[in-house]
Amino acid sequence: MPALTLREVLALDPVRAARPELLAGEGALDRPVRWVHSSEVYEGANFLDGGELLLTNGFGLTDTGDEVRRRYVRELAARGAAGLAVEVGRALPSMPPEVTDEACRLGLPLLALHRVVPFVRITEAANRAIVARGLSGRRTVVRPWGDDHAAALLADLADGQALNQPEVEARAALAGFHPGPGPGARLLGVSLHGSRGVGAVDRAVRALGGAGVLRAVFPGDVLALLAVPAAVPGDPVRAVQEAFRGAAEPGATVAVGHAVGPGGWLHWSETLRAARTTLELALTVPPAEPAVPEGPAVTSARALALERELTRGGVAANRDRLAARVQHTLGPLLAWEAAHPSDLVRTLEVHLRHGCSPTRTAALLHIGRQSLYQRLERIESLLGLEIDDPDLLGDLLTAACAHRVVRGTGTARARGLRTVA
Repeated sequence: MPALTLREVLALDPVRAARPELLAGEGALDRPVRWVHSSEVYEGANFLDGGELLLTNGFGLTDTGDEVRRRYVRELAARGAAGLAVEVGRALPSMPPEVTDEACRLGLPLLALHRVVPFVRITEAANRAIVARGLSGRRTVVRPWGDDHAAALLADLADGQALNQPEVEARAALAGFHPGPGPGARLLGVSLHGSRGVGAVDRAVRALGGAGVLRAVFPGDVLALLAVPAAVPGDPVRAVQEAFRGAAEPGATVAVGHAVGPGGWLHWSETLRAARTTLELALTVPPAEPAVPEGPAVTSARALALERELTRGGVAANRDRLAARVQHTLGPLLAWEAAHPSDLVRTLEVHLRHGCSPTRTAALLHIGRQSLYQRLERIESLLGLEIDDPDLLGDLLTAACAHRVVRGTGTARARGLRTVA
């Protein structure tokens, strides 16, 4: 099927609104764009699979040397990136000449975005066009049903297209999806990255006892809507997560939406959109605690509920607000960590997320309880407060989570946590 080209992406309204200036790679504008990502750090190449247009506000390039910037461009080119678009004028006053020079040398399309447009608008418009092109197989960017009824319906639901219940039910039936009105049945959206085809979904479905499923492969993820019957005991979100821990490939990332009833297409749309939003966060924000060394990374919309709220509208749009909150609440810890090798902010977040349990926190951080007590005493001394004060728990946890979101995948790499390659 014909792919959307970089030239066509640049013609989209949200991209044109950012006033893009092409600084390098004019001869590569007709290369295909598989997906559009945004990242705030210069290690962004690590989660690219090839064919992506990467958007960044340049924050990760402001305090780096010439050679680091050149290496960043080389890594993007080596990973097969379709191009790099950098917002200039805020975090980055102008495009560093060494970035332009390296992009010219490698033939990597380099764009300077001169007007601030929330990256979420650009990524939504571009990725919607990419999905539509893939579904239609035609040069015009439209959204027909096509021959793949499952993919077309999932795309419309995930993008929040205006639908009606009879249409959704008819299209689901054409795709062979019959969730049924059985009492206790629940539907859950699932989004997977790094999984080859729909095999992982099918294996998870078998583990759940043959639950009904609507699934399709899209550029950037595999999307599925699972109908989990009432016969599956316990929490349906936990059940689906456990099924994918055994079904997904090592290195894959899986995000599970919230459970909804089978009636009402809007609920179907909500859980699919929650799964995709959660997947994007899981791919770009390091986890609060170490991931399982082997196997897939499996999370859920509710596990990243705080991250989703903090980044509503996009990380770039919230960066200044989040950074100010982090500084206000955790300033003394940040100053200490800047001068001493320590892990106090992460220790604080893990401790708060696990009910201030020393046993659980020490186990997750792989340190002894005495070492943990020393860290906690240091945190309380620097902040001048008691960590387990109920009035402070919400503020401290929010600030610690915001710190992780703002720092992004660079912190994950530096501390050896899982990042998507």
